[in-house]
Amino acid sequence: MQPPVTIGRLAREAGLAAETLRYYERIGLIQPVQRTRSNYRLYDVEAESRLRFIRRAQNLGFSLAEVKELLDIGSRVENDMGEVKALTAQKLAEIDFKIADLQRMRTALAQQAECCPGHGSVANCPILASLASAEGAVPVRERWERPG
Repeated sequence: MQPPVTIGRLAREAGLAAETLRYYERIGLIQPVQRTRSNYRLYDVEAESRLRFIRRAQNLGFSLAEVKELLDIGSRVENDMGEVKALTAQKLAEIDFKIADLQRMRTALAQQAECCPGHGSVANCPILASLASAEGAVPVRERWERPG
């Protein structure tokens, strides 16, 4: 069993700032196992494991609130894995929505780039004219929000 480590050491090992760990503590993602007489936080191996989980989940697009929900679900063995799958399916739907939105933006920009000769006065720039025109505008969607 490894001895508890200070917040500074845990932060260094995790590649995070100590303030990030304090924030994670405030929102309930990690908890120190104890405090020293001088009130220093001490963390165990479980905190290191949770930090790896948090980082991996964030890399897959989960927000900190969603990470907390996943950790809460996973902390009780009586919970059904269907809850985790439902959250994952919801995240996949959000990602698909973002991809579709990015593809739409890319298509519109590519069309604009094709119309521009790339030389001459900006007074005749078809890209600027299109951006200024209501007809040339790409429909605005609520980007990056959950679908549905």
